[in-house]
Amino acid sequence: MKALIISDSHGLTEELLTIKERHKNEVDFMLHCGDSELPATSSEMSEFSAVRGNCDFDSRYPEDMVVLLNGANVFLTHGHLYNVKMTLMNLSYRAQEAGANVVCFGHSHIAGAELIGEILFINPGSIRLPRMRKEKTYVILEIVDKKAKVIFYSSDGIVIEELKTTATLQLKHNRE
Repeated sequence: MKALIISDSHGLTEELLTIKERHKNEVDFMLHCGDSELPATSSEMSEFSAVRGNCDFDSRYPEDMVVLLNGANVFLTHGHLYNVKMTLMNLSYRAQEAGANVVCFGHSHIAGAELIGEILFINPGSIRLPRMRKEKTYVILEIVDKKAKVIFYSSDGIVIEELKTTATLQLKHNRE
């Protein structure tokens, strides 16, 4: 299964629609980590499971959520409530409480993916105002069995090879 992950689009509309159209037949989920600055009911945000960022004023967005992606619990948040510009510790504690295997967040606009302990942290960067890179970025996350593959794309759809990340997830099967 694959998920498109985007964050910090800060009012962009055409770019969101272009990226959605580019990958609509390739992904099973579309996740937005906040700061879209668009109403939850807008056509640009349709198809996205989205959370509220510090620049979002539509109260219909939740602060965070957990989605199930091919056996992995994916915790989605913007990051401002967890002080992610300073440390990932608070977010890590919250992810552990939520039973997350993967955490998707934004806020810092810094693209990156890293396995910390047993949790894969993904920040797709920003398609509006990237920091620490010139490329405006988003991510496709693929989870097959327990293998996670994170591929970063520039906003024009070109793979950014040096940011590719793979990780083995420690998935726990639910007892029914």
